[in-house]
Amino acid sequence: MTFPIRISITFLYLVYLVYAGITAFAQETYHEFDNENPIWSDNEGIHINAHGGGILRVKNRYYWFGEHKSSGQNGNKAFTGVHVYSSPDLYNWNDEGIALEMLTDVDSKLQKGAIVERPKVIYNNNTGKYVMWFHHELKDQGYSAALTGVAVADNVTGPYTYLDSFRIHPGVWPLNFTKEQREKAEKLFNQQEINLNDYAAEGVFLIRDFNEGQMSRDMTLFVDDDGTAYHITASENNRTLLISKLADDYLSLTNDYIRVFPGGKNEAPAVFKRKGKYYMITSGLTGWNPNPARSGVSDSMLGAWKSLGNPVQGTQEQEKTTFHSQSTFIIPVAGYDDAYIFMADRWKPKNAIEGEYIWLPIEFEDGIPILKWYAQWDLSFFEK
Repeated sequence: MTFPIRISITFLYLVYLVYAGITAFAQETYHEFDNENPIWSDNEGIHINAHGGGILRVKNRYYWFGEHKSSGQNGNKAFTGVHVYSSPDLYNWNDEGIALEMLTDVDSKLQKGAIVERPKVIYNNNTGKYVMWFHHELKDQGYSAALTGVAVADNVTGPYTYLDSFRIHPGVWPLNFTKEQREKAEKLFNQQEINLNDYAAEGVFLIRDFNEGQMSRDMTLFVDDDGTAYHITASENNRTLLISKLADDYLSLTNDYIRVFPGGKNEAPAVFKRKGKYYMITSGLTGWNPNPARSGVSDSMLGAWKSLGNPVQGTQEQEKTTFHSQSTFIIPVAGYDDAYIFMADRWKPKNAIEGEYIWLPIEFEDGIPILKWYAQWDLSFFEK
């Protein structure tokens, strides 16, 4: 009876060795950012599925939240939810599962098949809660709803409890929209047979949506050094950016908000702070197709923003397409002085799950952010 048992034990041991070898092979260890390699694998050897993402650092670990895509063109809709990964070094990422799950309840706004894009998570020191905001479109309604959604959790990886999605600032005027501007915008809006897109800078969409609430599409979050948090979003038919101060608990918007680059057709905002100044990198408005990036600077989040032009320095093609990518977030890197990483997506709308990631260091010339192409690079770049 001992001979078959020994055979079984030997067989099981061989199976274990094979499995361990496959697992070890799948768990590739990264030591740099490789922008030439379209597949960035997690600890299970699977391409990271966190598109339009954002990063939160908690206790010396980074957490990457992003859209969980599926295969095919229909994969741009949300059937799973928001995926989260964690990393000690920004190179190697562990799959932490789904932070916010889509719901099967057909009466919920967050039901499967809706659109959930650009999720961002921040931590509230006063409440001890993790708060997620995201761009939300209702199921089978295309991009007409233009809502912003919010969810909350006790733990960074979730599960996040969905609270609500809504239009922003109904019945509230921006801080930097004067009475004279309102009167002009109302007069234009009430004119017959005008193309509203031609007068977006003057605020005609602001007038149109004043009672229902302003649109919110591509968005991001930013937390200042004093704990004040801001919601930054493309609004007014994607013609104008709105920056809104969040409530103290980060779960709602205050009435303090401004219009930024009105009529400029900016989307995909990413914001960071450096040496007392606030910087923003955005993209133009060309759907899934890449375009030249834009950048801006301000002395305060709710102050006057100045355009700095295209931050990309490279070939004509690179400047024209932002390295065939679109901004999503900027990571302040801990442990280094003046270190920021530009996160961008290469969208694959015909097969959404194949979307790729471009990460590049942000450099500065005379206080202006600059992006250059590096096929491979690592964090020692910031030791220069």
